[in-house]
Amino acid sequence: MINLLDLSYSELEAFLTERMGLPRFRTDQVWQWLWQKDARDFEVMTNLAKPLREKLAAEAAIVWPETETVQVSRDGTTKFLFRMADGKLIESVLIPMQDRYSQCLSTQVGCAMGCTFCNTGLMGFERNLTQGEILGQVLAARKYLEDNELMPLKSLVFMGMGEPLLNFKNLVKVLETLPSAKGLNISWRRSMVSTVGFPEQLAEIGERELAQIAISLHAPTQELREQIMPKAARTDIKDLIAFLRDYPVRNRLRLTIEYLLLKGVNDQPEHARQLVKLLSGLRCKVNLIAYNPTEDMPYDAPSTETVEAFQKILWDKGMTAFIRRSMGADIKAACGQLKADAQK
Repeated sequence: MINLLDLSYSELEAFLTERMGLPRFRTDQVWQWLWQKDARDFEVMTNLAKPLREKLAAEAAIVWPETETVQVSRDGTTKFLFRMADGKLIESVLIPMQDRYSQCLSTQVGCAMGCTFCNTGLMGFERNLTQGEILGQVLAARKYLEDNELMPLKSLVFMGMGEPLLNFKNLVKVLETLPSAKGLNISWRRSMVSTVGFPEQLAEIGERELAQIAISLHAPTQELREQIMPKAARTDIKDLIAFLRDYPVRNRLRLTIEYLLLKGVNDQPEHARQLVKLLSGLRCKVNLIAYNPTEDMPYDAPSTETVEAFQKILWDKGMTAFIRRSMGADIKAACGQLKADAQK
């Protein structure tokens, strides 16, 4: 049975008009029930006649991810472990900002990239998530915020489990669905896709202005990237940066470069100077992230002094660099930790 959340607007229109024989205006009604009114069954769709609701229920379903676990940190970070219809587990995190929440979304079950510092990478790749499974995370988190009278959800980062650009077809579908004024109504400016960097797919996102992008770089040289991100490093780091120099970026916006600091591995002054040289001429900002130690990983967190010294070198060379504050450490908010615990 088809999950209506997996359908784009045009696919929903085709399903309702061609398969169900309904007039086109029904598309807007059903679309709003799905994405604005949190409908989880057809009985609540009161502007549809009962025989029509029964007909829809016989042909389709509205399937949200099942909330397996919710953990709330002292700082307000909220982590969800979701179970998919086939039993697969994924994670999503709500991150409190000044007046809103941002949500970190998963795009795959597991991940094929095998980055050596990532719990999800240890799990390996199981499968891609559908549009309904990706945006179902948004629906479930938004309902949680409403039920608990918390700040609204206003922005999304595709930075959870999986490499978004390796689920490109469904990612594009999601990014096209998000801005719908009669749906979730989240602008491309408030959607950020985090990726290790696949130029062909990035080019389409940039040309169509589907989302902002963040590049998970984490090393200033090809050699070091090969050590800690062997599969990502198949795209040479210099070729990646050369591509990004021509990436279309609107005025007053910058590319985001993410750099995870691993104690004694990539956090030394020489690495900061190498990073400055690598990113020279690129209109970007650097987000520095202190590693959050996890079980079964061979890395430690750098000291606060080391992180600040790294940042100072970047600033002194004219580069914009921010230190992302660590959040949710008391609930194991790093990607993959909650699922790993559940599987144990």
